[in-house]
Amino acid sequence: MKKSTISFLTLLLIAFSSLAQTKKETAKPIISFENVVHDFGLVYDGKAVSYEFSFTNTGEVPLILTNVQPSCGCTTPEWPREPIMPGQKGKIKAIYNPGTFRGAFNKSISVVSNANQGGVQLIIKGISEDRPKEPSSPVRIDQGGGF
Repeated sequence: MKKSTISFLTLLLIAFSSLAQTKKETAKPIISFENVVHDFGLVYDGKAVSYEFSFTNTGEVPLILTNVQPSCGCTTPEWPREPIMPGQKGKIKAIYNPGTFRGAFNKSISVVSNANQGGVQLIIKGISEDRPKEPSSPVRIDQGGGF
């Protein structure tokens, strides 16, 4: 009786440990962004602007960002290269430089990771224009002191 009980408990322990291991191997991280769109509004004089997209790994295993790719050369991303542990927060910084471009812009940044939902698209948008010039006074003041 004791031998069959011990054998049964051993088999039960092996079954539970292999089930737990299988669950851990198939677990995926989950990348949860606070927001995926940022509107800069008006961007003046071709000056670079930046925004940080905050995210959290809400999964059960480490999150690894394998690639963060902008849609054009006017946008530069910065992202963490080290694994983001479960419950840990991270940021992806998007730097947009309009240069000489003027007008509305809408740029995307593709985030590729080992997360269960696959790739994520971050969007930055706004309008780039020259700063309005201050109106000049129509009255002219002579420096000579006389009329």
